[in-house]
Amino acid sequence: MEPHILILGAPGAGKGTQSDRIVSEFGVDHVTTGDALRGNKEMDISHLGLEYDTPGEYMDKGELVPDAVVNEIVETALEEADGYVLDGYPRNLEQAQTLSEMTDLDVVLYLDVDEDVLVDRLTGRRVCEECGATYHVEFSPPEQAGVCDECGGDLYQREDDTEETARERIRVYEENTAPVVEFYDEEGQLVRVDGEGSPDEVWADVSDAVETNA
Repeated sequence: MEPHILILGAPGAGKGTQSDRIVSEFGVDHVTTGDALRGNKEMDISHLGLEYDTPGEYMDKGELVPDAVVNEIVETALEEADGYVLDGYPRNLEQAQTLSEMTDLDVVLYLDVDEDVLVDRLTGRRVCEECGATYHVEFSPPEQAGVCDECGGDLYQREDDTEETARERIRVYEENTAPVVEFYDEEGQLVRVDGEGSPDEVWADVSDAVETNA
């Protein structure tokens, strides 16, 4: 049976990078709430008795998708996956408790990174206006400053990558997710990984944790 992995970490901790390597190495699906929502926009949720009958109606109106809908979509995605690394859920203690009823986790990885390091990572990100390719001014700069290697488009800094916004995103994450980390720690499932090393250094710890616990 393929491993069931949950990966936690603040914005900028490197969850996406490590999740991609987990997918490649262990042959599991990468399940994210964003992808799951986009892939199930037309899912019938009328039985939940909410304002709308599909997740897409919330998304099209720019409204927050209720927890009950997110829970149902995540459960569907996990049931369809042959092993998974779950990224972006649970975001609060209630969702963590719901997840424990949906599935059995083999290991919960927590990428531990200092706030100042997270801010440096987030504010250094640059995105291509044309093709959406992403770079980092320090860790993965383009060959020519401000120009996309892929298509020659202009690179820009997203509004949510400014320092003020980055620190607020981290604060909100910590406020909501600290109880989730504590929950899995008390369950004996949490493995803390130093997320401040190079991607290869972090991967060595991540892969060891998966192989030990899966």
